[in-house]
Amino acid sequence: METALIDRYDTLLLDLDGVVYLGREAVPGAPEALTRAHDTGVRLAYVTNNASRTPAAIAEHLLSLGVPATPDDVVTSAQAAARLIAERVPRGSAVLVVGGTGLRFALRAHGLRPVTTAAESPVAVVQGISPDLSYGLLSEGTLAVRQGAWFVAANSDTTMPTNRGALPGNGSMIRVIATATGVEPVSAGKPEPPLHKESMLRTGAEHPLIVGDRLDTDVEAATRAGVDSLLVLSGVTGPLDLVTAPPEHRPTHIAADVSGLHHPPAPVRQDGDEWTREGWTARWDGGRLRLTGGGDPLDGLRVACAAAWARAGDGRADEDAMKDALETLNL
Repeated sequence: METALIDRYDTLLLDLDGVVYLGREAVPGAPEALTRAHDTGVRLAYVTNNASRTPAAIAEHLLSLGVPATPDDVVTSAQAAARLIAERVPRGSAVLVVGGTGLRFALRAHGLRPVTTAAESPVAVVQGISPDLSYGLLSEGTLAVRQGAWFVAANSDTTMPTNRGALPGNGSMIRVIATATGVEPVSAGKPEPPLHKESMLRTGAEHPLIVGDRLDTDVEAATRAGVDSLLVLSGVTGPLDLVTAPPEHRPTHIAADVSGLHHPPAPVRQDGDEWTREGWTARWDGGRLRLTGGGDPLDGLRVACAAAWARAGDGRADEDAMKDALETLNL
């Protein structure tokens, strides 16, 4: 009997937005899948690029959705940014916060002093997404960076998924200060090393699996760290994004959502110039990818990815060569 995917790993490093929840609502099936994972003894760590809330607030939200969590299980880009700054500046230094409670809480935990005006001579400016981010605070951040403060971004995600659709993320908002000053921030969030470092320090993971919905943050972070990744389709990534992904954005595993953790791994078989799995076959016909067969559309996507990535090598597959094949999947 084949074992479940989750049996290969001792720790799940789970993204939140688009994986566990969309806005305030749970991704369907996620609470049940994660409770089952927790009950098997696998460590669950919730690793998020969202810096707006404290770990306690995030854990409370997760519990309200039926997801097992404590504040110690939550690792945020705010914590990674605070550690990054604390390793560079003296304890007690002033740091201007262009963001919310999560950043201020994380800075205080590292002995730093959050401030709100450039007049307090901050040594750094740290920016994270916040629903009530004001022009006044962006202006203070701009003044401080122009005065020489180190500019740090909690993350550089251009969008964030919600149940209403993709909304502007911190990567979009940091462009205000970056454009006004000509200074690009250092990013602490995925896929940059600081958040992965924070996750490893906090969990002690030896065989982690990074689970996420974004290729340019979650999967790239796994690639950089040399660990396995699971890409779920419950968030921002679509089939065309996946088949045309460059090498650093190609996940180890693909699933519709986190319930895929409890299914056996889904390897694709290559036989000459054909890739097959569970009734699906992918082959190249001139310059176009052809998919034939039937069954679970996700298996069709898996064979399409294997064929596309093999042909593209270190580059990107051509979108036009994929579209007809993907339309047959209805994903």
